[in-house]
Amino acid sequence: MQKENYKGLNSIAFTRYFGNDEDCLKYLSEIKWEYEYICKRCGHKKYCNGKKPYSRRCSHCGYDESPTAQTMLNKCKFPLHIAFHIAFKISTKKKGMSTLELSREFGLRQKTCWEFKKKIQQAMKSSKQYKLTGEVFVDEFLIGEKEENKQGRSHGKKRLAVVALEKVKGGVGRAYAKVIAASSSKEFKPFFLDYINKEAKVTTDEWNGYKPLIKEYPNLIQIPSADGNNFPDIHIHIMNIKSWLRGIHHHCSKDHLQGYLDEYHFRYNRRNNMDTIFHLLIKRMVNNEQIH
Repeated sequence: MQKENYKGLNSIAFTRYFGNDEDCLKYLSEIKWEYEYICKRCGHKKYCNGKKPYSRRCSHCGYDESPTAQTMLNKCKFPLHIAFHIAFKISTKKKGMSTLELSREFGLRQKTCWEFKKKIQQAMKSSKQYKLTGEVFVDEFLIGEKEENKQGRSHGKKRLAVVALEKVKGGVGRAYAKVIAASSSKEFKPFFLDYINKEAKVTTDEWNGYKPLIKEYPNLIQIPSADGNNFPDIHIHIMNIKSWLRGIHHHCSKDHLQGYLDEYHFRYNRRNNMDTIFHLLIKRMVNNEQIH
């Protein structure tokens, strides 16, 4: 009997649904071979049961493939049902979980949790298929401790990121953020092209780095920031990101910051569909690519 796509946010129900590794292997096999089986070695489409639970053996060449092979869950260093539980916690909890919290809850080394969490964050990257439309606000922000004699856009040891937020009827829509090296059109342009529709009405502050983008984004307008009064929604969004990073990931290094921004926005952009977010994450980890 085929398992249905998992829906829900209740930890007890989740534990009942995925009580052991075989439950997880069954779920992975149904995602991996949802449409058809094709042998990775010879391309044959007929199979029989493999040696291990829910693995498939090619009827032509005998290649035995497990549900975890060539996925982000391959050669996991701990039981598969623990990996599912970690993915569930990170994706469904409003603030996710730090590697220290994961280490304590699941009895694993913090380094082991960190290595697995990096895979999860990789699966949480945006597909760049669904660009922001309509009214979009863009701004930059710094992450890090305050430094003396560092004002304006001089960021010293702080890390710089750019964020775009979509306004929709009745509130705010999706958002994306990217770590950048400088507040320049060279850094802004790839972000705009990846995440913002060229027909969108884009609003930025008056920084010169945005001006060259008007050629590609004819509806871009620049207005004074007025200490955030003209950009209230995006500034609230930035404050929430900073608060989250300080509260749970205060040791986030520069090299890993993008992963945390991806994690934050993966949850944020699905805040109205949290009951299906775990299934989407596992599907991405199986296909080893950004799907949605």
